[in-house]
Amino acid sequence: MYAMKDYYTTLGVDRNASQEDIKKAFRQLALKYHPDRNQGNKEAEEKFKEINEAYTCLSDPDKRSHYDRFGTAEGFPDQGGFGAGGSFSTIFEDIFEDFFGGFSGRGTRPTKGSDLRYNLTVTLEEAAFGVEKIISVPKLQNCPECQGTGAEPGTSPTQCAQCRGTGQMRFQQGFFSVSKTCPKCQGSGVIIANPCKTCRGATKIRVQKELSLKVPAGVDNNSRLRVSGEGDSGTYGGPPGDLYVIISVQEHPLFRRDGTEIYCEKPISFTKAVFGGEVEVPTLNGPSRLKIPAGTSSGTVFKLKGKGVPRLGSFHRGDQIVQVTIEVPKKLNERQKEALREFARLSGEEVDSSKGLTGKIKDLFTS
Repeated sequence: MYAMKDYYTTLGVDRNASQEDIKKAFRQLALKYHPDRNQGNKEAEEKFKEINEAYTCLSDPDKRSHYDRFGTAEGFPDQGGFGAGGSFSTIFEDIFEDFFGGFSGRGTRPTKGSDLRYNLTVTLEEAAFGVEKIISVPKLQNCPECQGTGAEPGTSPTQCAQCRGTGQMRFQQGFFSVSKTCPKCQGSGVIIANPCKTCRGATKIRVQKELSLKVPAGVDNNSRLRVSGEGDSGTYGGPPGDLYVIISVQEHPLFRRDGTEIYCEKPISFTKAVFGGEVEVPTLNGPSRLKIPAGTSSGTVFKLKGKGVPRLGSFHRGDQIVQVTIEVPKKLNERQKEALREFARLSGEEVDSSKGLTGKIKDLFTS
């Protein structure tokens, strides 16, 4: 009697396994039981065929659905392990790199240029309100002398005869047909008999390009700005890469930033703390007036609405948080001292002369 094959058990996965789990299990087993690693081992060869058959079925959503419903994958082509023909190389393409080291040749296909990174430092004010900066970026661009061909003007590259312009050579490796980088053209697919004297056949030269960069209001540390098309030039007509500008914001001597909020301290006199009044407070926009209520204690926090940093990409602006600290005078004349002694007596406090006047004032206004 025919026994139904359990493809899930063959690959060592459960029936709810994701495609990524199935692929991972297959890769591990294929490398373990590959005949080139188990020469003369008939059991390993049979196991290799079984996992190939199981993966052929479970890696295809339609075949897997049919198998889950009916317990068989019959009715679909290319089910027979090594008899799968063209699909065999497709199935095993993702393990070539693990088993044989892969290949890097691209021939003369258009290739996108590399992306670049540029680190830019701005002040807190520039980060808050935006700024336009001129930056100089080192990059690779197509050689202007040979127009990116790599060949001396008046000559042209020729197709590599060994790989026929593909940049790759095919080799038979056991059961696999493996692609390797062409040793003659180093994967470029072309031969340059007369290299350009400017770029020496490299097709590109390194330049410093000046760009005008608009830094938007509200950027912060590690904000990333993308400048499309300002990376390295592409190869063989491929598009250029992009430039990514990474922002760093300098520390400020007066302000501390937390998101869209700005924090600072404002020293006030003890008379201002007692009687109240207005004081001038620095903000990112310049000085602003802050009203201090009578009887304010040291450490009291005030909020200046809308004096913080704009949220990136929004009109909303955060607040400035101001914490007041009371300054204790270090030098007093005799009249000021006598006035404070009288204040202490009227307040029912004993004046301890051993502490010194500055210590008494400090106790009086920080308690």
